[in-house]
Amino acid sequence: MEPEEGEDRTPLLKEPQPDTVPACCSARYNLALLACFGFFLVYALRVNLSVALVDMVEPNTSSAKNVTSSVCPEHSSTMNVPRNTTGEKYSWDAETQGWILGSFFYGYIITQIPGGYLASRIGGKLLLGFGIFGTSVFTLLTPLAANLGVGYLIAVRALEGLGEGVTFPAMHSMWSSWAPPLERSKLLSISYAGAQLGTVVSLPLSGLICYYMNWVYVFYIFGALGILWWFFWMLLVSDTPETHRSISHAEREYILSSLKDQLSTQKSVPWRPMLGSLPLWAIVVAHFSYNWTFYTLLTLLPTYMKEILRFDAQENGFLSALPYFGCWLCIILSGQIADYLREKQNFSTVCVRKCFTLIGMIGPALFLVAAGFIGCNYALAVAFVTISTTLGGFCTSGYSINHLDIAPSYAGILLGITNSFATIPGMVGPVIAKSLTHNNTVEEWQMVFYIAASINLFGAIFFALFASGEVQDWAVSGYHLHRN
Repeated sequence: MEPEEGEDRTPLLKEPQPDTVPACCSARYNLALLACFGFFLVYALRVNLSVALVDMVEPNTSSAKNVTSSVCPEHSSTMNVPRNTTGEKYSWDAETQGWILGSFFYGYIITQIPGGYLASRIGGKLLLGFGIFGTSVFTLLTPLAANLGVGYLIAVRALEGLGEGVTFPAMHSMWSSWAPPLERSKLLSISYAGAQLGTVVSLPLSGLICYYMNWVYVFYIFGALGILWWFFWMLLVSDTPETHRSISHAEREYILSSLKDQLSTQKSVPWRPMLGSLPLWAIVVAHFSYNWTFYTLLTLLPTYMKEILRFDAQENGFLSALPYFGCWLCIILSGQIADYLREKQNFSTVCVRKCFTLIGMIGPALFLVAAGFIGCNYALAVAFVTISTTLGGFCTSGYSINHLDIAPSYAGILLGITNSFATIPGMVGPVIAKSLTHNNTVEEWQMVFYIAASINLFGAIFFALFASGEVQDWAVSGYHLHRN
């Protein structure tokens, strides 16, 4: 039955009965936890090479052009544990290493939009499952590829990127069928927080594996875990509540009734109105801006700590991971807060998304700039970078899941579009930062932080001006506007 024009436009606040469908052991929260482990592996498989690469390269070739700044005194703890040196070494120069690290993103950007489109056709379960399975297999082949030659290694990394490119659009597509609107922030923040946790664990763990074992085991261990996860995913998950084997009747009805006015039944994708939609471009700009800072830090934080603050590699692994641990905590907490504000305090969706995006982008910009101005105060430098990255976690309940607010039926495709743009900083940001820091002076690094902060600020303001929290009329078959 079509709602009449004069009817209450916020039916969702009346319908869900949270008491009748507890979160504990429910199918939707099981999906969130399995997805969390999946994204843990997605990021572990993505960042392990940046740690292992240090051990794969012969010492004299790696930093021929790198100048270690002498502004700060050496700062390392004396560790007298013998280092394992059995791993194969390669004579790759800095430029070759840049290509090896960047090759992942060239594969990653290609499958974003196709991934979103395919997920809407064949379902997110198979796409996400085989995306991670494929990446794991190529990770297992990494040591062999490195032995065969640098071209093979670059190709294998690009293929890993292809596999991982479908993961986020596929997950967004699955949540469009699984996440009741008033639980979106909670469920999505749990599943995507795995990505930060993967960074937290794999940065120091990869360092320890390289130190005590051999760099090849970095790839064997994480690759094997990915294949193990795949078996559980294929066994326990289904694309929609209707097809789930063990979901309770009450939960199925709760999810379906909460989404009934939000999904489109039309088979064709409304590309023209979609691409002309300003709320979509608000997400694109925010996503691009946030990722600029995120990828610049992800790839260059270890370098900054080693060359400027002069921590040794062992401490570096743990301290590099600290900011992402903060971010993980913030993602989980902000997801709970966002849905509490929407459900219990009657905040509008658009208000919550804009506020969380502003906190998650302006906060990091301020602390990142501050981090460049504190000289050799190690504790403050680490604290500021950690606060900066932690605050970024608010964005997960901001622009990051706004795709599901404006067009649940096409959320996978929208994420594919925004993530395509947001992958460009992964390819360009670190290259620009590297070219700005030839002499590794504090001033050069300040410039890197300035650029990242300015881009963040612009993205936050653009999103605050043009974002929406309502299902767009092109995204529902009846062209009715519904408030979340």
